[in-house]
Amino acid sequence: MVRYSVLAVSLSLLLAGCQPAQHTDQPTVTELAEQQQHSERLTRWFDEKYEEQLQQSPLMLTFLGRKDRQFDVDDMSLAAQDAQLAWKAATVTELTSSFDRALLTNEAKTSYDLWLHQYQQMKASADFRHHNYLFNQMQGMHSLLPQIMMSFHQVESKEDMQAYIARLEGISVALLQLLEQAQQFTEQGIRPPRFAYEGVIEQVENLLRGQPFELESEQVAPLWQNAQQKITQLQQQQLLNDDEASILQQQARTALTGYFQPAYQKLLDWLQQEVVLAAVNPTGVSTHPNGRAYYNHMLQVSTTTSMTADEIHELGLQEVERLTAEMESIRQQVGFDGDLHEFFDFIRTDDRFFYPDTDEGRQAYIDDSVAFLAFINERLPDYFGVLPKADLVVKRVEPFREQPGAAQHYFPGTPDGSRPGVYYAHLSDMRSMPKNEMEAIAYHEGNPGHHMQISIAQELTDIPRFRTQANFTVYSEGWALYSELLAKEMGAYQDPYSDFGRLVTEMWRAVRLVVDTGLHAKGWTEEDAIAYFQQYTPIPIEAVRSEVRRYLVMPGQATAYKIGMIRIQELRAMAEQALGENFDIRQFHDTVLGGGALPLDLLQRRVEAWVASQQPG
Repeated sequence: MVRYSVLAVSLSLLLAGCQPAQHTDQPTVTELAEQQQHSERLTRWFDEKYEEQLQQSPLMLTFLGRKDRQFDVDDMSLAAQDAQLAWKAATVTELTSSFDRALLTNEAKTSYDLWLHQYQQMKASADFRHHNYLFNQMQGMHSLLPQIMMSFHQVESKEDMQAYIARLEGISVALLQLLEQAQQFTEQGIRPPRFAYEGVIEQVENLLRGQPFELESEQVAPLWQNAQQKITQLQQQQLLNDDEASILQQQARTALTGYFQPAYQKLLDWLQQEVVLAAVNPTGVSTHPNGRAYYNHMLQVSTTTSMTADEIHELGLQEVERLTAEMESIRQQVGFDGDLHEFFDFIRTDDRFFYPDTDEGRQAYIDDSVAFLAFINERLPDYFGVLPKADLVVKRVEPFREQPGAAQHYFPGTPDGSRPGVYYAHLSDMRSMPKNEMEAIAYHEGNPGHHMQISIAQELTDIPRFRTQANFTVYSEGWALYSELLAKEMGAYQDPYSDFGRLVTEMWRAVRLVVDTGLHAKGWTEEDAIAYFQQYTPIPIEAVRSEVRRYLVMPGQATAYKIGMIRIQELRAMAEQALGENFDIRQFHDTVLGGGALPLDLLQRRVEAWVASQQPG
């Protein structure tokens, strides 16, 4: 039986949980006061434990805009991972022995359950550590560590720059710890596809290209350029004299050539040895030892449901069929003389749908994205009671990690607003960035999507701090995809081609359900997945190939988007049916966003409680 069918976990079941409760004895004033006291004590406990957890990750502190431990880099050894798991287990023991869940408020019960959920997920993931592709073209510390240094490590004083230099040395230790693990994993038969090695090799070579690593080069390596810029800024602000600046420059050069370069060169040498052993037209992780169990685990992590690969595959097929019919409707609306596949070719190739592949074209993409976001921002108060305080900027991806056709993405700002959220776009190939899709993507990455959801979560003050930074892909990506459709309700997509682009991006996520499960559970190859993608979308081939390769190295992650969106749609339909004319869209959205990111079962419980609170007593 399909546990999670198209657009429905049975409404009757959902509604059953939202009918007016049978009146029982209400808590006394004394009992309510005890409940509140117990919950407040639990919140203080969570904040203490979360601070302990943060102190284990200097990089996370930096990401949050803090400067404590800014001279350090995380210990990324397996021993450190074991120690973190043991710490988390000890907190669970303390939690369950020190607090009576029955005495907590509903919000505190959610916090209690979420802490347990995170531990169970962490514990289960530990069994599959060796299945991870630690270095791949989509993600990995080889690219994230330099990005943190360039974009997130704030340099506002001489001490900050000294910490920056110390971290250039610390990066080498962390990278070699991860390299040692990757070497162990390949000995157990866990090796990513060849394209993943090739992508990492290119990124590492970009980091090592130019001065100070190549003395005869006219090019400047990204980190050396960044370090010099930061030192120059301090000089311009008269926070350094010339002698101090010279000393810091020499120290940065020594850290790069004496520590950073040898570690990255060692990684590069190993990658170049390994690449010839990797599969050229790969299939998914189920071919690895215990790979099927690993994929099932990743589906559970990504969706927070018990859906099987077969169920997700079937859901995808049904959604593809539904969206194809909607695409046909727009093809007819614009009067295109040809079938849907010919319409796809038109969308894929006609110059009207692309910016010039020039610096001016790239800036136009950014400027128009900003304009779309400005349009939707004016309409947010009609659909949301709580709005984010943090700013949002649109940027091109840093050159060393930019990939033709790769997906746009979002990086959160700091909780205090000192660093804005960033919507990043890969703009090296403008033929991979069609105009008609960019409006939907702007709403997905910006407002009312990722930026709004994550910023509101970070700004919450009435829940424990760990919940403000919680991350569940099915929630965050489900919300962002829901936001694309919500924007239509808010008056966006006035151009039918732009609305077709919205359908393309939703079809993109429906195809993911089919392709991800096809690759990892049904023996599909990379070429099989590309062929399916091209059959149902007009997405340019470079973007399709980039997408499929993403799914191959991030098993399960791509299934979260559509499953999360569908659950939010179901919860809204349930609330609308239960409340009728009393349904308030602003309160519904505030309820969904007001508890931070949650697994779907806890989100459903939260919405059901809100619905019950809005019904006559």
